[in-house]
Amino acid sequence: MISAKHRTTVLLMGLAMATGTAQALEPVEQLGKSIFFDKQLSLKKNQSCATCHDPKAGWTGPNPGINKKGVVYPGSIKTAFGDRKPPSSAYATPAPILDYIVEDGDALFIGGNFWDGRATGEKLGNPAADQAQGPFLNPVEQALPDPACVVYRVCNAQTPAQYPVAFGDVYAGACDINWPGTLDRSCKSGDMVDLDQEDRDKVNAAYDNIGLAVAAYEASPEVNQYTSKYDAVLAGQVEFTAEEQTGLEVFAGKGQCAACHVLDPQGNGDPALFTDYTFDNLGVPKNADNPVYDTNPDFVDFGLGGFLALRPEYAAFADANIGKQKVPTLRNVDQRPGNGFTKAYTHNGYFKTLEGLVNFYNTRDVKPACPDPLTPEADALAQGCWPAPEVAENVNTDELGNLGLTPAEEAALVAFMKTLSDGYFER
Repeated sequence: MISAKHRTTVLLMGLAMATGTAQALEPVEQLGKSIFFDKQLSLKKNQSCATCHDPKAGWTGPNPGINKKGVVYPGSIKTAFGDRKPPSSAYATPAPILDYIVEDGDALFIGGNFWDGRATGEKLGNPAADQAQGPFLNPVEQALPDPACVVYRVCNAQTPAQYPVAFGDVYAGACDINWPGTLDRSCKSGDMVDLDQEDRDKVNAAYDNIGLAVAAYEASPEVNQYTSKYDAVLAGQVEFTAEEQTGLEVFAGKGQCAACHVLDPQGNGDPALFTDYTFDNLGVPKNADNPVYDTNPDFVDFGLGGFLALRPEYAAFADANIGKQKVPTLRNVDQRPGNGFTKAYTHNGYFKTLEGLVNFYNTRDVKPACPDPLTPEADALAQGCWPAPEVAENVNTDELGNLGLTPAEEAALVAFMKTLSDGYFER
């Protein structure tokens, strides 16, 4: 990925980190939290942002039954599905507005939100805010037909228990809109709301502020906690075990993980984000249980390249980015509500274990191809093979695939990644 980061010297100690009691939320953050957890903001009043981004599961999917299979969560309409695993909503806010730099003659895209970067941040100046607006109106997610429905329900659900901070407390006059008597019926039936231009403009401004409020919550210390064992080690409070220390050394060196999941402290002094917000095609196989194949057997997830093809100013770069997905943060990668809880990894949730994912990074280009391209992870590990990639173009063969790690080094990498879960101590 970014060559300057490849040359980074990893410093384990010496980064000061403030600790103490948990910080209270600012008013806009509390408003964003209320919106984030509000199930009323969906067509059937049964789904919130947290339905797919649960803090107990590392701000991603909390249903182990779904994670064991297709990993795509149903929307407010339970027969409607998207086609990707919910990414973590934690540590997403530092992502820059989507742009590219030229490196070694190629365009390297950085930033944005969603797996394919389509929440660019160009609209609201903040990719997380752009992203927050998407699911409310997505027919396979919260499925409301009109931003007016979201604004109306936020404005009219402000009991102290639901909304300790009201929308109008943060954005004065945000709810001063002439709502038609047919609004609730329109929202329930999936129709656009009939508004005059002045009120439509007010709705659009209020909807932008809803996105910004959610992003403010996602940027708060309640979400981006930096309270893992890794952070405690940085602060000099504890030490890694010998295996965890070895894992860090493999992560930064032989394993080449830090090439993309960078260990550099941030410019503001906060610890590493474990992502450089770039995009990569790891050669991940298809997940045969993805529900998208029920309606579209020929589906292929083109990732960033698919999005770039829709943008005239970026279309020339689309082919070189086919199959590339956002490099996710590794913070909370093993966060789970209890033992036996299944998490899933990569954009399509093909991997169900960190052990399998690490082995894939290590041996993808060493093991033979599985005869069945839809072989699941557990069977592939048992058979000593890996299925063909979902997208064969642009597979990264420089930083993974034949790392030469020993079984002990693989285990140490997993042990290190397990130190990245928040909640080890309080700030």
